[in-house]
Amino acid sequence: MMIETAGLFLLFLGFAAFATKRSLTYMHIYQQEEYDSARFLRWIFKEGGFDKRLSFMLALCAGAALFIPEIAAQFVFFTAFVMSAYFEKDPRREAKKKLVLTRRAQRIFFPALALSIFSTLWCFFLPSFYGLWIVNVQLVPFFIVLVNAALQPYENKVQKVFWQEAHDKVLDYNPHIIAITGSFGKTSVKHILGHILKMHAPSLITPGSVNTPMGITRIIREELEPRHQYFIVEMGAYGPGSIARLCALTPPDTGVITAIGHAHYERFKSLETVAEAKYELAEAVLRKQDGLMIVNENTLRFDKAKALQQAHAKQFVVCGDAPESKAKDKKEKKEDIPGHLEVHKIVQELEGLLVRLSWKGASYDLKAPLYGTHHGHNLALAFVTAFELGLGPEDILSALKTLPQIAHRLEVKPQGRDMIVIDDAYNSNPIGFQSALGLLATLAQKSGGKIKRKILITPGMVELGPAHTEAHETIGRLAGQVCDVALVVNGQRIPSFLEGFKATGGQKELHEVASFAEAQSWVAANRQDGDAVLIENDLPDLYERKLRL
Repeated sequence: MMIETAGLFLLFLGFAAFATKRSLTYMHIYQQEEYDSARFLRWIFKEGGFDKRLSFMLALCAGAALFIPEIAAQFVFFTAFVMSAYFEKDPRREAKKKLVLTRRAQRIFFPALALSIFSTLWCFFLPSFYGLWIVNVQLVPFFIVLVNAALQPYENKVQKVFWQEAHDKVLDYNPHIIAITGSFGKTSVKHILGHILKMHAPSLITPGSVNTPMGITRIIREELEPRHQYFIVEMGAYGPGSIARLCALTPPDTGVITAIGHAHYERFKSLETVAEAKYELAEAVLRKQDGLMIVNENTLRFDKAKALQQAHAKQFVVCGDAPESKAKDKKEKKEDIPGHLEVHKIVQELEGLLVRLSWKGASYDLKAPLYGTHHGHNLALAFVTAFELGLGPEDILSALKTLPQIAHRLEVKPQGRDMIVIDDAYNSNPIGFQSALGLLATLAQKSGGKIKRKILITPGMVELGPAHTEAHETIGRLAGQVCDVALVVNGQRIPSFLEGFKATGGQKELHEVASFAEAQSWVAANRQDGDAVLIENDLPDLYERKLRL
């Protein structure tokens, strides 16, 4: 009896070790999916996120248990659990974007782990049915979902208290709130505008890519002070109603919409829905009599956007290309769009961008040490926003000359005398990818022969929905025309990119690599004088590598 109990206790300890490591693995994915159970479960079923290796091993052990003493079978199972735990990586230490056990993550992880471990007790009443342990192995991720669902009322209550504290603080301090949204470009415009305003008055800017209710709430509670005259808030949309909720938290006085595009298309299913979600910002701003909207002209091709602009024309500034900078078949008349800023020219130079624009009867040349022609419109949006907030044009132009590069967004980094890295690793979309390739070609062309080889490292783009295949084939063809070498991370996820790249022919090199680290190793091992390396996107672990459990 004592030996049997000891064997069962060994089994319990072995499974506890396995469940701890495996729960961390699943928690890592769950956190990268922003604690969204639907997306997490979709990942499990779509990507085959169930355990296979240990389950197969346990099935073999269960068969062997029919022919060996029970204590021996228990020891075999214990060994299988411990070995699986030993070889499984800890995502808190060995991941690109490491698991961070925040307070919320801890509230989910520890109860889920406890449920996983103590759910094995039923196996003690049926000790001879070793196959039941496989069921416990497969249940581990579902306990995470279960605990999160059970905690949701508590989380909602905590978030509501924090949200109200932040909202009251905003109303009490009453800074001028500038809200920025868009499918892409919003972080860059925030960075540019924040730099300009900080040179004029105390300003608070939400850092990095913080753009969710709880992220913004935390920044307000921890950093907003009475001295701040401006508060620039980046607003992300994860579905209809997202922007409206953020506007309720931080009622905007000025709004900026940078673009409507395919980023996060999977969540919205149509560009019209994306436009409706983004223009929730305009609805909030226009409730204020002196509210002002600054938008990219391309966003007005959607019904809701067009209707709002036409109904409130005096409260809109529209930024777009001047007629002479467009193709003849795309020229449009602007007489029906009051308050229109026109971009006449965007030129990429080795030292940065030159943007020529006209606004209120005057012409301005914006010069900034940024790279990528798509930033031309970002600069125009920031310029006119600062202008409308009362800053003088000379002050704005002067501030732009000292603008620091935007981290991981076409950030050009010379690596000694013989190599340049273009870091566009933060994220990617079709327009941004195209601009990055254009920059790579331009820098090579204007380098006077110093750039001899153009190398691309990319895992492709994500969340494009039905546009995934076509967008990657198009950008693959462009990459084939520009690049000498392409290192594609997890190429099986973007086969149309590979096909597009190969279709251009020539003597180019195409290498499929398993990870970003492997791509970096290739560059280090094959480095040559005159290399220019474009890093286009750097996806989190759940996209870059397929978990083999």
